[in-house]
Amino acid sequence: MSIPIIHISNLNFQYDKPILNNFNWEISSGECWMLGGLSGSGKTTLAKIISGEIKNFEGKFEVNFNENLNLKRKILYVSNWFQFTNLEGDRNFYYQQRYNQFAKNDTLTVFAELNHFGKEKNLDFRILESYLEPFGFENFKNQQLIELSSGEHKKLQLLKALWLKPQVLIIDQPYTGLDTKSRQFLNQAFDDLIKENVTLIFINNDDEHPENVQYFVEIENGKLVHRNSPKDFSKGEERTSKSLPFFLQKNNENQRENLIKLENINISYGEKQVLKNIDWEVNSGEQWLLEGHNGSGKSTLLSLLNGDHPQAYANEIYLFGQKRGSGESIWDIKEKIGMISPELHWYFDMNANVGQTIASGFFDSMSLYQKLSFSQQQQLEQMLYFFDLKDDKNKKLNTLPLGKQRLALLARTLIKKPKLLILDEPCQGMDNEQAQYFNRVIDDLAGQGQSLIYVGHFESQLPKKLNHKLVLENGKVKINSRVELIKY
Repeated sequence: MSIPIIHISNLNFQYDKPILNNFNWEISSGECWMLGGLSGSGKTTLAKIISGEIKNFEGKFEVNFNENLNLKRKILYVSNWFQFTNLEGDRNFYYQQRYNQFAKNDTLTVFAELNHFGKEKNLDFRILESYLEPFGFENFKNQQLIELSSGEHKKLQLLKALWLKPQVLIIDQPYTGLDTKSRQFLNQAFDDLIKENVTLIFINNDDEHPENVQYFVEIENGKLVHRNSPKDFSKGEERTSKSLPFFLQKNNENQRENLIKLENINISYGEKQVLKNIDWEVNSGEQWLLEGHNGSGKSTLLSLLNGDHPQAYANEIYLFGQKRGSGESIWDIKEKIGMISPELHWYFDMNANVGQTIASGFFDSMSLYQKLSFSQQQQLEQMLYFFDLKDDKNKKLNTLPLGKQRLALLARTLIKKPKLLILDEPCQGMDNEQAQYFNRVIDDLAGQGQSLIYVGHFESQLPKKLNHKLVLENGKVKINSRVELIKY
């Protein structure tokens, strides 16, 4: 009988409550597992124990590398988020820094990051080159790490994993932020790794997975439970439909208003042109889907609208009827916009509790520094009730599952009743039930006339009441049209 490459016996771990309870798992070399199930069940915690990031557990954990495989004797854990540092090893970045030409140069370029990784792991650069083009990453070598969007950061992590070929590879949410073409390439690359006997563990809330996954499991009451397919994973309790808080039930404006007008917009980083001759108008009462492959310019476009990009002043940009640079402050703009994005989530103060997080939306701050008025307190309580977060009000964000963190940030986005909602891949990290609930809320808001721009890669995770579409391709507008209500 062969010795398992991973052997876990009677493992116990807890935060404020038990997460893993006498947990047992054996994995043989070359097997492929998919670990799914409910958000908050302990999937990421288990991955960090296996990879060695978490050591304060009780029980037995053994790794037995296969001496006969021509693979690195490593366990590599690819987290849901990539935690990069600046040149001095500091992670203390601020949200707008990725657009600041003077401040952003203090992180490594993509090439320097890959070069450091390759030398550290003694890897052949010719192998890496074979992945860059099919993964759509060949043009990113000279970009600073801080310039990359969430999808591009995910690609960088995955490139390292494919290049390293460790004996055990654990990937947390492998498809997060990736466009359709990238997901197809990734599945083929995973199947190739399986043929080379790499032991793979995927942590995934979606139905999508490589063809050659052998086992489907989840954590239930702290123990491993086998399932026949992802369709059999536990589903979260269906949330009871509630009426929107009263202050969100009326349209912001009774008359049609031009919210955004872009004329011949061009944005460059050095020699790389990111946006090319963009014309776009958004009017009140419209709900837009913004699409495009990773690197198409979506994040840069949104940064122009939200007031975060300094090159906005060099372009013809009109926001809420006023030309950028004509005397308005960034806070005048942010007052009218509610935004949620993976990048904002990265930089948010994770030591803030849920109540502080939601209330910070009144002031467009990354934590709560001001005292709330009576009416603001009332709106906060309404949002906590509506999103079923009352019991979590005093819990720190970093103690909650990622899905609940996103709901708190959505509540933060809505609490000031903005004229325009910008939702950039808002369902990242949510399980299917949370995503469906989230999008029903967005549809309810759209039904009240809320103007919004929604960015999403997964067709199954989109609101139904989107009536316009803008598609970017290589920094240019490919499609700009009104569409029928989107039905997927």
